[in-house]
Amino acid sequence: MTNPTVWFCEINLENGARPARETLEQDSNLDVIGYGCLKRCRKCDRKLYAVVDGNIVEAESSQDLVQNIYEFIGAR
Repeated sequence: MTNPTVWFCEINLENGARPARETLEQDSNLDVIGYGCLKRCRKCDRKLYAVVDGNIVEAESSQDLVQNIYEFIGAR
């Protein structure tokens, strides 16, 4: 079984998602990748988000984003 892949937009990292990425990078069961732009500009302006195996996971805070990502992964 492959690890879930979590993609972060570099711009969204600057908007507040960086702590979530740093937390998730410490989990050896995840593949965490930064990308210049994920072309979700409207979402990027409004919320913190990551793309987990092709699905968007959103949150209002970095801490909530980590929690929502783990909940999403566990629900599959």
